Amino acid sequence: MTDAPFVTRFAPSPTGYLHRGHAYSALCGFEAARAAGGRFLLRIEDLDDTRARPAFETAIEEDLAWLGIDWERPVRRQSEHGADYAAALGRLREQGLLYRCFKTRRELMEAAAEAPHGPDPAPYRGEALPAAEEAERLAQGQPFAWRLSLEAAQAALGDAWSDIAFVEEGAGPGGEHGRIAAEPERLGDVILSRKDIGAAYHLAVVVDDALQGVTHVVRGADLFEAAHIQRLLQVLLGLPPLIYRHHRLIVDETGQRLAKRRGGEALRDLRAAGVSAGEVRASLGFPAVP
Repeated sequence: MTDAPFVTRFAPSPTGYLHRGHAYSALCGFEAARAAGGRFLLRIEDLDDTRARPAFETAIEEDLAWLGIDWERPVRRQSEHGADYAAALGRLREQGLLYRCFKTRRELMEAAAEAPHGPDPAPYRGEALPAAEEAERLAQGQPFAWRLSLEAAQAALGDAWSDIAFVEEGAGPGGEHGRIAAEPERLGDVILSRKDIGAAYHLAVVVDDALQGVTHVVRGADLFEAAHIQRLLQVLLGLPPLIYRHHRLIVDETGQRLAKRRGGEALRDLRAAGVSAGEVRASLGFPAVP
């Protein structure tokens, strides 16, 4: 074991079958932990109960074991830890850092389409409604989401706002490496909780990483932007900073990154076709199954 701890995790959502892109990310984390004499965790991010399925979770474990990956037990499932996320949300509310947003997805999409800033609309920034209007909407039972107010966060942190940074040991999509000054405004006033899923991704992942003692986040470069807002949440919640290792994405023959929603070839399909785990590992630049 090394003197400094090394704890990382692979945290898929059980909403589909794993593909080679998932395999690459899991192997990057697993091999990094093994090289450092550290720990490798599997976390199931199943907050979206409209899409998460037990069968997909079972398939995830089967695929990882087939690849020669092992992980610590028990596995943390986000759906079992709502109290942890509610406590963190409560701390942010007590600090006056959240506001209720009653806008529907349709309203947000329409506003983005009308905005004069080209094909990539600016991240959403808003504010709390006047007290009387908010009370009326609540009395009517209108649904809302809790958003993090970047304006309130910046005011609360004062000069410390400009000192927020994270360490990148891999590379962002633009080759970013080393100490990176955090720019939370890239993502705007993100949603941290809403009625249909309780805690949203950014809040849940920050809380989970801290509670599980994660020290290094190994994941695809497509999530590099998330590090900016997640580092801010760590500061606001008094949680330890993490080291990030973003890696390249695995793409298909057209140059598009593999994605479950596009039905890319699943690991289980490769296995059924007679492709060995060693062949998959070799195609991704890893040695054969130990």
